[in-house]
Amino acid sequence: MVLRSYWKSRLKRSCFPAPRWIRPGLAALFWFCVTQLVCGAGTVGEVKYVVQKDAEFDVTYNDTVTSENQTIYAFNHTISRNKTEGVRVTVDVMQQQLESPILFVIRQKQAVMSFQVPLILRGLYQRKYSYKHVGRTLCQPPTRAASETQYFFVDVSTLSSQGTNFQLRVSRVESFTLQTDRKFSFTASPSQPQFFKYVFPDGVDTVIVKVNSDVNFPCSVMSVQDIQCPVYDLDNNVAFIGMYQTMTKKGAITVQRKDFPSNSFYVVVVVKTEDEACGGPLRFYPLRPDELIDAGNRTKDLDVVVSPAINSEKYVIGMLFCLGIFLSFYVLTLLVACVENKRMKRRELFQNPSDMSPAETGKTPASPYEYGSFADNGSTLSSEAITDTATSTDNNYGYLERSLDSVARSRQESLSSVEEDDYDTLEDIDSDKNIVRTKKYLCVSDLARKDKRVLSKKYQIYFWNIATIAVFYALPVIQLVITYQTVVNVTGNQDICYYNFLCAHPLGALSAFNNILSNLGYVMLGLLFLLIVLKRDVTHNRALVRNDLNALECGIPKHFGVYYAMGTALMMEGLLSACYHVCPNYTNFQFDTSFMYMIAGLCMLKLYQKRHPDINASAYTAYACLAAVIFFSVLGVVFGRGNTVFWIVFSVIHILATLLLSTQLYYMGRWRLDAGIMRRIVYVIYTDCIRQCSGPMYIDRMVLLVMGNIVNWSLAAYGLIERPNDFASYLLAIAICNLLLYFAFYIIMKLRSGERVKCLPLVCILFTAVVWGFALYFFFQGLSTWQKTPAESREHNRDCILLSFFDDHDIWHFLSSIAMFGSFLVLLTMDDDLDTVQRDKIYVF
Repeated sequence: MVLRSYWKSRLKRSCFPAPRWIRPGLAALFWFCVTQLVCGAGTVGEVKYVVQKDAEFDVTYNDTVTSENQTIYAFNHTISRNKTEGVRVTVDVMQQQLESPILFVIRQKQAVMSFQVPLILRGLYQRKYSYKHVGRTLCQPPTRAASETQYFFVDVSTLSSQGTNFQLRVSRVESFTLQTDRKFSFTASPSQPQFFKYVFPDGVDTVIVKVNSDVNFPCSVMSVQDIQCPVYDLDNNVAFIGMYQTMTKKGAITVQRKDFPSNSFYVVVVVKTEDEACGGPLRFYPLRPDELIDAGNRTKDLDVVVSPAINSEKYVIGMLFCLGIFLSFYVLTLLVACVENKRMKRRELFQNPSDMSPAETGKTPASPYEYGSFADNGSTLSSEAITDTATSTDNNYGYLERSLDSVARSRQESLSSVEEDDYDTLEDIDSDKNIVRTKKYLCVSDLARKDKRVLSKKYQIYFWNIATIAVFYALPVIQLVITYQTVVNVTGNQDICYYNFLCAHPLGALSAFNNILSNLGYVMLGLLFLLIVLKRDVTHNRALVRNDLNALECGIPKHFGVYYAMGTALMMEGLLSACYHVCPNYTNFQFDTSFMYMIAGLCMLKLYQKRHPDINASAYTAYACLAAVIFFSVLGVVFGRGNTVFWIVFSVIHILATLLLSTQLYYMGRWRLDAGIMRRIVYVIYTDCIRQCSGPMYIDRMVLLVMGNIVNWSLAAYGLIERPNDFASYLLAIAICNLLLYFAFYIIMKLRSGERVKCLPLVCILFTAVVWGFALYFFFQGLSTWQKTPAESREHNRDCILLSFFDDHDIWHFLSSIAMFGSFLVLLTMDDDLDTVQRDKIYVF
């Protein structure tokens, strides 16, 4: 009818009559098509038989399937709203060689599952693994009715013309719904994954799912997925939805109710086809890509338990505990300051007139911007100063008796005799430096001749530079770790970050809030140290304003710029360590160590600056060297693992840097690195070692430098031989060893010089040493390590040990922040005993 009406309309619009043969031709064509379709359908129907059988649970069906027949097994079971019953389909193929695989299609009310047997799973490099024994658990969609009978069908078909024998068994899964705090054991393999359901009980908002095994391999994956069909339970699709992580012996995922609207979820466990993802070997590598590999027995016995996580009360207790610990240091500092203030006032009441300030005694004050026994700005030495200095060199490591009045008079005489043309050329100044700095016995006054205003500005640059570095370093770091955390939350890939999953408490978008919170101590104690330094700085400036002779002529020269930089570095260490623990892994470990290098370098610089204020390194040189250290740290993390060439280059640079620094320290900077350096070295060796055997002029410095070279050469040899994977920690160990060596040398030489350590710094030293010991114990517990695969790292995971909220590494954060604060206090107060000792009686070492 349609064709007829169409042609009628065409003929009406056409101005020419249609040929008579068109209508019969179209009719013949239409009839030919219909007959071919009917004949084809009849042919298929003749060779394809579909047989439907009513089947029962827990019965094994042995059958044969060919391309000419298809078998459908019909099952029914009753489900209820309050109880979920798991159904598992197990299939075995009997033949060894198959022309075509058997296809199994399982049709449910709201889901369809299909798989072939042998099941082909792919590994790395497109390797194919064949499995003839397959077991799958059916997805169970929820029902709204109190009780409902549901049907599902198992369709079996193949394209093989030969008969293929198979076994089919459908059974109910015992303990399909997991119970809280009740362990359930099961067995899984790559072709027989397992999944179970868990329903949040009332009053529980967060649970932790733990899966354990007694063996490392085969490698497996645990996943947490929402209640929906299909369930992704094969190695090639388990990462499609939900949260997942690889595991060997341990696996744990913290699950929050807010992420699952149905208040329930599936726990899926899949055994991988290969062990490479868990750090295992790749056993097979076929020459032909299409070759099927028999993976052998890859079954694994596991157990799963779901336990409630901590509640909000534990979060509050943990935060209050953290704040309380570090606020107590503020209270303790305030008490110590009050006691010290009362002691100072009591001493002022009973001080002698000779100890009073120039304003009180009527004497002419010295300039507050010049200090030391020598005139500054290149002035000549007074005869008295020369005599005193010569006398001090003859009486080794002993204080000379000299009143502050004579010091004031000598300074006035030397200052009054200074003329601008006393030093008329730059060469004279240089020769004067050579004379002063190469004396056998140096005093602080010899290395404190520069204008105080110049030095103060020079050392303030340390603070402003590190503040600038902190801003430019921290902003991209914060942005990067936020991106990391977002990727983890969106993809569900728990292998990106190396947490201690057995003690990782989420809060908001953060996966391990407790590891971030424990870094609060670095920030709070760094701020407290800045306040203490500020108090000392203000007190010292007030003493200079009132021309206090103790501030002008006595003690170690007070320069607070490096102290401010140390406090800022400690605060930044807390911030960047918190950023690192947002998502700890090998790519951002440098965030956690960069300011540790800064702190170690600044502490060594401050120790050296105490008795060498005029010749200490400038901020630009110091930070350039620290930048080179961080640069090598990044190179080591990226290229250093197992790279012999890198370790050879680094060891050579390490040794050369040690030699150059040793030369700089031994000669107090009075040497030149130029074309004639080798000639001068040969000359020194000839005159001092060959022509006449004479000992070193500066014995103390030589002892320190020899010990330092032994330590550094040993560390360089260790790195070259062992080539540790954690290059950043190795580099940090070099810095800490050198710092501890120099600090021990400083204390020994201080006591050997007849100086003493006052009560407060002594208490700080003992307290800090004890805290460092406990801190290092918790540090070496090793709850995770990015040097291994994520699965291997989880083998080191442990439960919380403090308030059910903090783990061993959190305690390391607490103790190390306290220990660093104590170390800074030691550096700040260790020379307080010299505050009333003239600088030309304080020896340089």
